Amino acid sequence: MSLFKRLLNPKKHSEDKAKALGKSSDRGKYYPEDKLPIDEKFTFNFKKNGGKFLYCENDAEVSEAFDNILAENDWYEKDTFCINELLTSKFQGYNLNFVKKANATFFLSTCESLVANNGSILLCSNQMKEKKLVELPSNIIIYATTSQFVENISEGLRNIKNSGGKFIPTNITTIQDFETDKEKDFMSYGSSTKNLYLLLLEDL
Repeated sequence: MSLFKRLLNPKKHSEDKAKALGKSSDRGKYYPEDKLPIDEKFTFNFKKNGGKFLYCENDAEVSEAFDNILAENDWYEKDTFCINELLTSKFQGYNLNFVKKANATFFLSTCESLVANNGSILLCSNQMKEKKLVELPSNIIIYATTSQFVENISEGLRNIKNSGGKFIPTNITTIQDFETDKEKDFMSYGSSTKNLYLLLLEDL
């Protein structure tokens, strides 16, 4: 089964694998397998966290998905916090007002890694300068690629260190809570909840 089909329907893929191995699905339809592929594990955990996931096979689908997000939320002609010049160029045809201040309607950014074991997005000063997570807009659109999957945060941190050369990025953080209207439990207090869309481009 292709990556595209597995990402859009991980449950079906999990059931197919269970049948092939002669296993039952008594573990529950929402319980992930012990050894899911990294892309499926991230997708499962990211959606469980409340993230909105849009898989794109090419740049045309990225543009269409981005346009749909703006239309759904009425974000045309709004202030957009974005410090990445490549992104401002890529999405310049949508009547957005790109600003370098965090008090904007939404934050448009890349990320360092997509962390599979908890479904989080790893960011650092490359994306947010020295802003704290709570200072970012509550609405976020992340543009990432399938080559950015990592198993855990430690692997993501190693990638940041290896890519930084002499100047290792600082202000490293993860976003993991994407359900703005859910009831908080004691594990959630102190976290910064974000309404997050992930535009994921296939590049493998």
